[in-house]
Amino acid sequence: MKIIDLTYPISETMPMYPGTETPKLHIAYNHDEYGFMETLISLYSHTGTHIDAPAHLFKNGLTLDKFPIEHYVGKALMIDCRKLKKDEKIPLSLLEEKGSAPYQAEFILFLTGHSKLWGALEYFENFPIMSQEVVEWINQRKLKGIGIDAPSFDPVYNELAQASDDLRNHRAILKNNQTILLENLCKLEEIGNELFTLCALPLNTSNADGAPARIIAIVD
Repeated sequence: MKIIDLTYPISETMPMYPGTETPKLHIAYNHDEYGFMETLISLYSHTGTHIDAPAHLFKNGLTLDKFPIEHYVGKALMIDCRKLKKDEKIPLSLLEEKGSAPYQAEFILFLTGHSKLWGALEYFENFPIMSQEVVEWINQRKLKGIGIDAPSFDPVYNELAQASDDLRNHRAILKNNQTILLENLCKLEEIGNELFTLCALPLNTSNADGAPARIIAIVD
């Protein structure tokens, strides 16, 4: 058995979606003065490797704390999209060539290779997004979740107001009130081509439109 951590560490210098402030990790108590260490942490709910809930975009959508815990664990399959050309959308054919495996999976993860740009401005540019056919397939399957090693399932805009009006793939998936979105994954290339077990556990906060998560792959 092999366990792969698909999660970026949270730090004050980590890349953030344009327009979002970086986390603050302030050492409130230190060993020298108090005899123990405790850190005050302040961050946005969609920081780093995180999960989007339906409530992220829909007023009456489910929050992460309303899903049963078993929703965050299940069989998953990685789809390798690294051969796609610039601006080419992820086609349904990449899932179809996997045979019956996608129909056995509860989570689908898209490997774009974009994680190699983590920390660079280019990370937020020109990553593949799903085609309409893939979005429809996901909705028909009613998957537990989908994930990607990129900052979003839609193009990133510098103006958040503009982005909120054009998150087409987000809206198309989250409106089913079933499928969660896992963003900013890493190390997907280490998983392999077979089905594996995914554990995507969000920070357990109330009324969660999204949350940082520790996401791991368990490969037999």
